[in-house]
Formats: sequence, C-alpha cells, structure tokens
Amino acid sequence: MKIPVSIVIPVYNERATIEEILLRVQAVDLERELVIVDDGSTDGTREFLADLASHSTANPGVMTLPVSKRLLPASNIRVFFQDRNQGKGAAIRRGFQEARGEIVIIQDADLEYDPQDLHSLVEPIVRGDADVVYGSRFLGGPHRVLFFWHYMGNKFLTTLSNAITDLNLSDVWTCYKAFRREVLEQLDLREDRFGIEQEITCKIAKNSWRVYEVPISYHGRTYSEGKKITWKDGVRGLWCIFRYASRPIPPRER
Repeated sequence: MKIPVSIVIPVYNERATIEEILLRVQAVDLERELVIVDDGSTDGTREFLADLASHSTANPGVMTLPVSKRLLPASNIRVFFQDRNQGKGAAIRRGFQEARGEIVIIQDADLEYDPQDLHSLVEPIVRGDADVVYGSRFLGGPHRVLFFWHYMGNKFLTTLSNAITDLNLSDVWTCYKAFRREVLEQLDLREDRFGIEQEITCKIAKNSWRVYEVPISYHGRTYSEGKKITWKDGVRGLWCIFRYASRPIPPRER
C-alpha cells in the first residue's frame, strides 16, 4: 500500500516537547506516517518513545500516551533508535531510509515549526509543480523575535549558498523541507550534523530539480529552552557550501 506522506522526526533530548509535537502532527488532516528517530536521547525521551513503540505494536488502533493519558492514533507511528548520539543529519538520513511515503517531509520535535504548515509544503508537489519544497521563515509568516546574530548568520550563509548554487532561496537552513521520493532516492547524503541542510541544497541544485519556497510560521526558542545549534554549526555550514559545491554529481537518470 502506498503511503502519501512520510513525516520524519529526528529527536534528541526533547522530552518536554515530543508528546505535544506528535499530537500536533497527528491533528493535521494528511494521510501520513510518522517516522521518529531517536538520536541517543538521555533525558527520558528515549524511554518515552520506547513505551510509545511498545503500545503501538500491541494496539495498532487509537492508543493512550504513556504519561499524559491523552489519545493518540498509533497505527501510523514507527520509532527507530540510534545506538548512540550521532547528530541530526545522521538521524535524518536514517529516517529517509525508513520512510515509505511518496512525499517525505522533515519535522523537528521542538515546537519551533507548526505542523499546520505541512499542507503548504505538500501542495506544490501534489500539483506537479515542484520536486522539492522549502518552508521559509523569512517570507512573511508570523515568527517569534529572537537572536539578531543568528538571523545575520543565516542570511550570510544563505546568500553565499545562493551565489554558489545559483538558487535564490531565502532560507537554506530551515527545518521544513519536503521531497518527492524519487529525489531522496538519488541523494547520497553524508553529513551527520546540521551541515546536512547545506549538503541537501547543494546536491539538489546540481541535479536541477524544481525547487519551490512557501512561507511558514516560526516559533523560535532560546538556549535555556533547549535550542541546540551553535556557531560551530555555522562554521561547518560554511565549509559544507564549498565542499559540496565543488564535488561533481552524476546527472540523474530521466
């Protein structure tokens, strides 16, 4: 049976938000599966997901979440565990490998991105206009006002990426990216951390896939609230721009 949409959710130490994000994703009117990849969490997330997985296996219908006792449809949830913390990129790659949908979307587990925007990501692909869709935080959607230097770093890296790839994206480093399955099958991804965002963009540009952007809302969080990306990831992103832009990629088969 074909699954229209796979939503890949990489998770690392998000016990405070994982339950809520699952409920919000499940509330979206999409025929989908949830592919959750725990990346070696140590804050109770892993135990929560293990309990969720055992309930899902035992009762594939509507189930009760282990802690809150709220109802959650479980027949479309699959949970995978990395044997150790390897990074967000590694968790995303694992999720891509396990996903079975015709369209695959990345969803963070930290409540910064609103699942109600998933429809906007899917629509250009369903219409046949796009192969890849980026959800941009800078195209007019509501967003929480936070870090000026994060914003400037994002704009600098995005501008440099655009100059190298000849794309005119406004937000390379967005979590929300949607892909036709055929695209993912031809992407040989290698980055283990946040550099995977830039790697994806470089390899998409080289393969000349049709890319769209749609505005999304963004509810950013502070480091005290659990934000994980740091300046080191920005340096890695800069390195990834030149690393993957300089590597030839064989043309895709048509």
